[in-house]
Amino acid sequence: MSRGKYNFSSLFFYATLLILLFSCQKQNKTYIESIAKNDIKLSSLPKPGSWRYNHDEHFQTFEDFQKLRKIKPEPGKNTIYLQPIGTFDDLQKKEIALTREYLKIYYQLETKILPALPHTVFPEKVKRISKEGQEQILAGYVLDSILMKRKPADAVVLMGITEKDLFPRPEWNYIFGLASYKDGVGVTSIYRFADGHLTDSNFNESLLRLIKISSHEIGHMFGISHCLNANCVMNGTNSLSETDYHLARACSLCQRKLNSSIRYDHKKRLLELKNFFEKQHLDTERTLAHQDLNLVP
Repeated sequence: MSRGKYNFSSLFFYATLLILLFSCQKQNKTYIESIAKNDIKLSSLPKPGSWRYNHDEHFQTFEDFQKLRKIKPEPGKNTIYLQPIGTFDDLQKKEIALTREYLKIYYQLETKILPALPHTVFPEKVKRISKEGQEQILAGYVLDSILMKRKPADAVVLMGITEKDLFPRPEWNYIFGLASYKDGVGVTSIYRFADGHLTDSNFNESLLRLIKISSHEIGHMFGISHCLNANCVMNGTNSLSETDYHLARACSLCQRKLNSSIRYDHKKRLLELKNFFEKQHLDTERTLAHQDLNLVP
């Protein structure tokens, strides 16, 4: 009888110990490990016409990312600059100002807007009229002949924003943005985000598209490839409907990559993101930031 009691006590002791060890392991999860449960997985069969359906891309692991030679912020070269190009009305200027505010929060880096450049920086040879009737600008020219020559000495990246539609080469209809990852310059157009006419009624829709595309292109400049891990701001996109489907949130893997290059405080960043989305009434994105914030150790 006494031996049976001893065995029962021993089993109880070891079971309690295992529970305690398991609890400690759960508590010791990193932020990145914790928020992985908030990732929304991609469908195994991409829809016809989507980016993944048309592009067979390599899955960039964290180890792949670490091996890359890539742009990183460094002392004296750690500011994101936005370069407006063209003529912007007050609503468009507000959209650019909010994008600056968002990128400063998203990347936790100083972000500044440079004085706007006039349309005259585009020579006739880089312009065309699209099949839809609007003027378009050759995106590569903006990178090579405008932005590269004007990149400030303390800039880690320079992002151009124009209200003119963009095209990458003659056989393409248009693109939302283009970036040179090696040189740290990129450009995006707000033209299609508001169907060529920004109003109070479509402002939030256009703003969300702009912050997604601009943070996506800058993410590429920092070495992050198109995401194949989950629904993520770094997913490739073929259309506005696909851009709208993708989240502004970076998935756990892309957040891990970003934070390995830019050492920021997760809690501070998420609080600021949640407050930004709340202020702009972007409810889905606010909820996602709140969910991640709840898992900060």
